[in-house]
Amino acid sequence: MFAVAPMLDWTDRHCRYFLRLLSSRATLYSEMVTTGALIHGDVQRHLAFNDTEHPLVLQLGGSVPQEMAQCARMAQDWGYDEVNINVGCPSDRVQNNMIGACLMAHPDRVAECVDAMRQAVDIPVTVKHRIGINGRDSYQALVDFVGMVAEAGCEHFIVHARIAILEGLSPKENRHVPPLRYEVVQQLKQEYPHLQMTLNGGIKTLDECEEHLQTFEGVMLGREVYSNPWLLTEVDQRLYQDNNSLAPTSRSEVMLKLRAYIEQQVAQGVKVTHITRHILGIAQGFPGARRFRQLLSADIHRHENQLAVFDQAIEVLQGR
Repeated sequence: MFAVAPMLDWTDRHCRYFLRLLSSRATLYSEMVTTGALIHGDVQRHLAFNDTEHPLVLQLGGSVPQEMAQCARMAQDWGYDEVNINVGCPSDRVQNNMIGACLMAHPDRVAECVDAMRQAVDIPVTVKHRIGINGRDSYQALVDFVGMVAEAGCEHFIVHARIAILEGLSPKENRHVPPLRYEVVQQLKQEYPHLQMTLNGGIKTLDECEEHLQTFEGVMLGREVYSNPWLLTEVDQRLYQDNNSLAPTSRSEVMLKLRAYIEQQVAQGVKVTHITRHILGIAQGFPGARRFRQLLSADIHRHENQLAVFDQAIEVLQGR
């Protein structure tokens, strides 16, 4: 399995629609949505998606079993293929609400959430977590966490191969400062061979993906995909051996398909720039790429007819 990681403020429904134009097989994740946002907020805004986005996973942030079960039912009712619990986010804001990586210190609570959610829905319930947190970063603590959560019925763990340092580092620093320790996740897989495990953290190329898939059932890439989305065009054939995949052959082809989507969304009141902000990485490493990014990151904000600027960007990509 190849998955695109949940990324707050990035993997919204417009981003996911764009990424799906590049790969039909990659599993896509929503941004993390908190239980409070779903129970007390705008459900349509948080859960709406385009049917083309499947396979699609909703990532939930929360720690109250009854609320997690209620939101899992929402995910199933809306048509998501899976619901995932965030046990990896290190930000202070979510820690204060018992969300994210701090839950690694409370495997019993995560297990209760998994149990409640599994009783509420038929779709898979999965957990995305770190290999530890500061003060609880021993291998045995990791084994205990996975063991307890697995006993509650979780069969698929997405493991970010870094610890999270909950005090003193920003979320961005927590993606780079703690060292990657793939060997810990490999040992964990050996410990629990019957569980599905997807490796996350620091993976940048499909060559690396192929190597890791010799050990794990899945790989997950985040910011590398966002900054270089064109790599998705090789995923279906290389990682799924899907020779019938309709992967695009040119960037301009993708842009033309995206234009039809943009027109539809604009008619519903969406701003063009809410969509185009996600596609800048499709152009890099060839003549005209800089002009493309300038059009969609700067020029488009200065023009009343933003679709016309988008069309100029398509022209820049002709033949690419």
